[in-house]
Amino acid sequence: MKIILNIWRQKNASSPGRMVRYELDNVNEHMSFLEMLDVLNEELTRKGEDPVAFEHDCREGICGCCGFMINGIPHGPERGTTVCQLHMRHFQDGDELWLEPFRAKAFPIIKDLMVDRSAFDRIISAGGYISINTGSAPEANSIPVKKQCADRAMDAAACIGCGACVAACPNASASLFVSAKIAHLGLLPQGEPERDRRALRMVLKMTEEGFGYCTNTGECEAICPKGVKIENIAMMHRDFTRAVALFREEAKVGGTG
Repeated sequence: MKIILNIWRQKNASSPGRMVRYELDNVNEHMSFLEMLDVLNEELTRKGEDPVAFEHDCREGICGCCGFMINGIPHGPERGTTVCQLHMRHFQDGDELWLEPFRAKAFPIIKDLMVDRSAFDRIISAGGYISINTGSAPEANSIPVKKQCADRAMDAAACIGCGACVAACPNASASLFVSAKIAHLGLLPQGEPERDRRALRMVLKMTEEGFGYCTNTGECEAICPKGVKIENIAMMHRDFTRAVALFREEAKVGGTG
């Protein structure tokens, strides 16, 4: 099958970018989208041209590295699918596709379709962990966890940090990502002691990194390849509001407020 590709080409963060048109005549419908780009890059390399830079690792929808925009949609047209899981059989012979990197102030472009998502790492470093020494692993049934809480925690933990929620949001908000990381720890007994401090630090770091504010448009949930729910954002806001009130009260009691 024949596919026409219009790809954003940008040498580095400081260089101007532009769309470049390519035509592939030998695309197999059983190829994944990234395999199709591999074929393009082989042709460009043979011609002595610079191959298209895109990020990938697992190619199994686990690592979240491969995200970019396909016809204005993060990860492309198939719901619940990352780019590496998207196959060419979902497109028609002669289709024209437009490929661009995720667009967000907090995700500066590195090259072509690659963006710097290290802001996510810094948010996790700010509080997305459990630092309390819990000792060795206890017997599985010694810490009772309600099934509803366990299910919600596991659903939130499915987030792979791909950044599609940021790219889809008109405000470039990272609220779905941050709320998922807060929820999957805060809903479990091990994460409860640091729940307030975690929410406070991570939300403040998210704002510091330049992400926008959530206005509940729901685009993040609709585009998330792992189906993370927007209800986590409401939980994040509750935890953050409680944390602000708590630490203000502590400051008053300590004589510093």
